[in-house]
Amino acid sequence: MTREIHDQRPMNAETGRRGWVRGVVYGGVVLGTIGVVYLATRSSGAPSAAPAAHDHGAATVANKEQPVTLSAEQSRRIGVTYAVATLGTLDKEVRTVGQITYDETLLRTISPKIDGFVERLRVNATGQPVSVGQPLLTIYSPMLVQAQEELLLARRLQGDVAGGSGDARRGASDLLESARRRLAYWDIPASEIAAIERSGQARRTLTLYSPAAGYVLEKNVVGGQKVMAGDPLYKVADLRTVWVEGEVFEQDLANVRIGQVVHADFQALPDEHRMGRIATVYPTVNPETRTARVRVVFANRDLRLKPGMYATLRIAGAERGSVLTIPRDAVLSTGERNIVFVRDGSGQLVPREVALGTANDQRVEILRGLAPGETVVASATFLIDAESNLGKALGGMGDMPGMELSTPPTPLPMQAPKGATAPAATDHAGHAQP
Repeated sequence: MTREIHDQRPMNAETGRRGWVRGVVYGGVVLGTIGVVYLATRSSGAPSAAPAAHDHGAATVANKEQPVTLSAEQSRRIGVTYAVATLGTLDKEVRTVGQITYDETLLRTISPKIDGFVERLRVNATGQPVSVGQPLLTIYSPMLVQAQEELLLARRLQGDVAGGSGDARRGASDLLESARRRLAYWDIPASEIAAIERSGQARRTLTLYSPAAGYVLEKNVVGGQKVMAGDPLYKVADLRTVWVEGEVFEQDLANVRIGQVVHADFQALPDEHRMGRIATVYPTVNPETRTARVRVVFANRDLRLKPGMYATLRIAGAERGSVLTIPRDAVLSTGERNIVFVRDGSGQLVPREVALGTANDQRVEILRGLAPGETVVASATFLIDAESNLGKALGGMGDMPGMELSTPPTPLPMQAPKGATAPAATDHAGHAQP
């Protein structure tokens, strides 16, 4: 008996697995059959057009908008406001982002005019401030030693011919001035030349002084280094004046010109507002970004504007007088047309196509489509447009809180053929209504 039971267990497990597989197959067949019957039933009926999708992000407006009627309570509940198309001035302001950079006209590279060896660095760190005449380094140069000896020789010669003829005195004086000029051309100051003449001895090293004021941007020299004439030892920038360079879109270039006043705000200086003027409008347009670069000059005597900072630039354009304008939010742009809703004498909101001109942050110019004094919807324009286009197709938004809008009545639908069964009415959820 025990052996028989053991022999039957594999058979029962195998039978169970086969039954489970068989059930899955039968279930799939049943579901497939139901799907085929459903599709056949759908295709055999009268074709019905699916409602077109409404792209809210693109603010799509249908080609045939309908007037919309709102009561005062309905306007209040959905936040509709109105504005009047008025004639007045329209100032155009161009905004862009710029970055502070150095004034290129105040950049200086300091290089020696002689060969030699650096004995000691007086300015030895990047970012260190320097002033005009400040000692930079001391240098040993055989050329400087030789020039000093020639200077002292000419000095002694002048003393020796002091009692001679006029030509001898003039020759000695010219020789002395030539030796002095030679040292001066190598950036040795007059005070140090005079000290050499007084001492009567040539110095082993001489000091080179800064010809410019500013901050050291680059330092390419260390103590003991051999330098050659023309080597760029320091790069110095004067930051008392800085540039801010920004990009202006191609369509805004007509409102930008040299000499215009520019208002600037800086992220690093939230409590400060600065003003500058446009110095340069670049003569080319970037073909990839369709922008042109503008350069604005700012005074920076307190040195708080640092190269690399970002700035928000506001360029005040010329005012245009006697133009018809409305708020920018009153216009609904589709990419192909610009629509506004005008309130007529009966209170209806009638859609109307308009042509736009220049604009600023608040108002936009209307070239045609409106008359002065007409009232337009200034806010919630998209909701009005949605009801105008989709209210009839989707049953309106009457069941939504605050959306009890209404459109003018439309003709009743044609009576169904005799003997046909009218479809049951359903609510918005799709449930049949009595």
